[in-house]
Amino acid sequence: MNELKQELKALIIETLKLEETTPESIDDEQPLFGEGLGLDSIDALELTVAVERRYRLSIGDEQVGRRAFASLSSLASFVAENRQDRAAAV
Repeated sequence: MNELKQELKALIIETLKLEETTPESIDDEQPLFGEGLGLDSIDALELTVAVERRYRLSIGDEQVGRRAFASLSSLASFVAENRQDRAAAV
């Protein structure tokens, strides 16, 4: 799971072009949106597309997305449970 979290941190930084952010500065439990990492609705769309493509999964609706993107830990759990090609993603 730690390897997946590191992958997701790198994906977030790369996808959203957060050049000032390092993987180490993203706390696993901090909120990704609002007060935590400070992402917004545009970031949510970009990140959703990137995660769906990378891990070949679908984030069905807004409710699922809110739970999945609550924190890095929740995103890692969601990806681990729902990705289609586990071998390629790890």
